[in-house]
Amino acid sequence: MRYLPLTPTDRAEMLAVIGADSIDDLFVDVPESARLDGPVPGLPNHASELAVERHLSALAAKNVAAGSVPFFLGCGAYRHHVPASVDHLIQRGEYLTAYTPYQPEIAQGTLQMLFEFQSQVARLLGCDVANASMYDGSTACWEAVTMARRVTRKAKAVFSGGVHPHYVSVAKTMAKFTGDVLDTTQPWLVAETDDDRLIEKIDADTSCVVVQYPDILGRIPDLQRIADAAHAVKALLIAVVTEPVALGAIEAPGNLGADIVVGEGQSLGVGLQFGGPYVGLFACSEKLVRQMPGRLCGETVDAEGKRGFVLTLSTREQHIRREKATSNICTNSGLCALAFSIHLTLLGERGLRQLAEVNHAKACAAAERLAQVPGVELINDSFFNEFTLKLPVEARPVVRELADRGVLAGVSLGRLYPGEAGLANGLVVAVTETVTEEDIEALAAALTEVLA
Repeated sequence: MRYLPLTPTDRAEMLAVIGADSIDDLFVDVPESARLDGPVPGLPNHASELAVERHLSALAAKNVAAGSVPFFLGCGAYRHHVPASVDHLIQRGEYLTAYTPYQPEIAQGTLQMLFEFQSQVARLLGCDVANASMYDGSTACWEAVTMARRVTRKAKAVFSGGVHPHYVSVAKTMAKFTGDVLDTTQPWLVAETDDDRLIEKIDADTSCVVVQYPDILGRIPDLQRIADAAHAVKALLIAVVTEPVALGAIEAPGNLGADIVVGEGQSLGVGLQFGGPYVGLFACSEKLVRQMPGRLCGETVDAEGKRGFVLTLSTREQHIRREKATSNICTNSGLCALAFSIHLTLLGERGLRQLAEVNHAKACAAAERLAQVPGVELINDSFFNEFTLKLPVEARPVVRELADRGVLAGVSLGRLYPGEAGLANGLVVAVTETVTEEDIEALAAALTEVLA
């Protein structure tokens, strides 16, 4: 198809219809400091394909691959071993080229895959039903908040201080357009979760309480107690899971009273990939299913009694009247959902539990060793595969120094909470099955040298 640009007359007519004097009027919400008044500085007007390829390859070579050095980064994105069979299967043509079908029942393979994915997620999260995935954990979290408003007809969402700040940031951005009131706070660098502080904020105007499990510091809150407090005022409990492997070792949130469970599925089947694409998980109790965003695939039989799959529920605005839609999300991360489902299928229930045990054991060994470094304090009393250290100095420059020494030590809380002096010395360390004893010793030795 040829590219047919609009003429100046076409543009003028379009601007007149929408009441704008110029194209620049369409960008008034973008800060002036972020706008360009010409070509991107430093880029040549043209270059050969070979020259561009060489230049970009040189830039890419400056990156440090996760598997090339001791790696302890986490905070919502984790390095796990993904079996080669996962990538092999998702690259089969019938999967790789599949897209959201507008006559869905024709694509029986896609629907069956999504049905299996939903079944796995529902069981993993301890809920009655799960949808066919969402974009990522942060947007799934926001969709849960808006769902709670529809269900309770209240607009105050109380966030635990342990919720990932990026998830909170997404919610704050979206709340500007919906009128939701978000009661947010920041974590304290202590072993105890903020359950008491959180429960004190729950009142009759609360639509939902949002709790991360395990939280941003690796701590494990008492979901059952928080659920009881929320339900006492007819509010919903939303549990956020950023590390689904943890559910091989700790109780599923839905079994502890969570009404809606959302999270990030990246840990299973999906590589780090510079931050995306990822796969959002969303599940809830059966009584709330009609307010759930996204799509729901179901199993049925055809006219001949043969097993088949259908699009049972589709609440997005492309399929129903806009005012009745629960969300404007237009698709799901289908290929990532497939990778998640294949990896979880290969593991099985026993394999997931074994993987969780290995993660926890390695994290315990790392925590014990790092706590021996002079000046370093382990904050957590309990954790899964991620814990927080309190350093005697600000953590951010220490992380940079360790990176220069070839060790990716973790995520500094000063990076996540800039300007917060009480959190500046915090370092969140994630330890998965990919970490070796040599990696742990390398981190401990480098940290000892840097802090000396």
